[in-house]
Amino acid sequence: MIAPKIPKNESARLKAVNSYQLLDTLPEEDFDNITSLISNVIDVPIALVTLLDLERNFLKSHHGVSFNESPRSTSFCGHAILSEDNLFIVEDARKDEIFKDNPLVKEHKAIFYAGVPLINADGFALGTLCIFDTKPRVLNKKQKEMLIVLAKQVVQLFELRKNNLELREVRKELVQQNEKLKNFAGHVSHDMKMPLANMIITSDILKKKYEGKLDEKGLEYLGNLKRASFTLSEYISNLLEHYESDKVEGRHESFYVNHLLEDLVDLLQINTNCDINFPEEDIEMVCNRVALEQILLNLIGNSLKYNDKENTVIDISCLITDDFYNFSITDNGVGIPEDKLESIFDLFSTVGNLDRNGNKGHGIGLSTVQNLVKSLGGTITVDSKLGEKTSFNFTIAKPDYHLTK
Repeated sequence: MIAPKIPKNESARLKAVNSYQLLDTLPEEDFDNITSLISNVIDVPIALVTLLDLERNFLKSHHGVSFNESPRSTSFCGHAILSEDNLFIVEDARKDEIFKDNPLVKEHKAIFYAGVPLINADGFALGTLCIFDTKPRVLNKKQKEMLIVLAKQVVQLFELRKNNLELREVRKELVQQNEKLKNFAGHVSHDMKMPLANMIITSDILKKKYEGKLDEKGLEYLGNLKRASFTLSEYISNLLEHYESDKVEGRHESFYVNHLLEDLVDLLQINTNCDINFPEEDIEMVCNRVALEQILLNLIGNSLKYNDKENTVIDISCLITDDFYNFSITDNGVGIPEDKLESIFDLFSTVGNLDRNGNKGHGIGLSTVQNLVKSLGGTITVDSKLGEKTSFNFTIAKPDYHLTK
């Protein structure tokens, strides 16, 4: 028996093998399906997916044998990964100088072997897709091609698994970073809210106490200070609301859409120059009412604020499909430029328009709305024509159950 040589790039090869995090993992159906298929189609008792570790041959899939690893020093696969050919074949190991005294041949009757090196995109041989038989045999052209094609499929499965692991790590890191940002925003807002409240109160006190001594410019400065404090306080509140929007609390409850809209209209204190058209049918729905209220308040509020028409018109519709409640809110406002539509839901993204009161938006509200819609299992899109209309369309997933009154 001749033990397999160690590749010249062994250190880098082992690093590549370990990067897939497959060593010492349990069997997986995707790999077992391939070895089972090969065994049945080529009619061999053993089919394996192997990974060559430092001193062992780990069997990620082992169809036809009960063990999941063997010494690298006696492995056929250790020789196969050194082959420059696509397929390494030993038709009768009893007659081969390299393998005739191998324990696998003498004790386990491993007479025939065919192995395809599993080469990744960087050119490293990670292991093999291989077959064994207890008798000498010759593979035909189609059988060889099948092994080579399925070996490529195994490598693709390796890569897919690796990509999934990397995505999980990235997602985990993003969650951690987002949590840190939320905590930071919470601390900053807490530290800033009290001074801002003091500024607002102080402005009122100064105006009341020194109104007769301040000229028109001085009173204007106090008014500006108070408005700026309110604006900053609102900005901080909106920012906190955004970062908490992915933690929507509240249970599912049953309610009628038009009843909810009537409550929201009363809350918004809408003037007489506005027509809000409710859905024709007062639909009963089951969802997190608190979250839906926040979504509708924000969207209807935007329709009211960003409208330059003498008479504001807002059309609201709600339809039910098999799995979703489908909402549409359309207004006759200023519209959104086409080049802003793709980024309108991004945090801090603004169109640039001033609202009816001459204030510029913070670019937080629609990002918060998108988070809330996602938390309710839906999606949101926008369609707009500059100067004419804007339509927000969003869905909310129906729960798997229906509440009874």
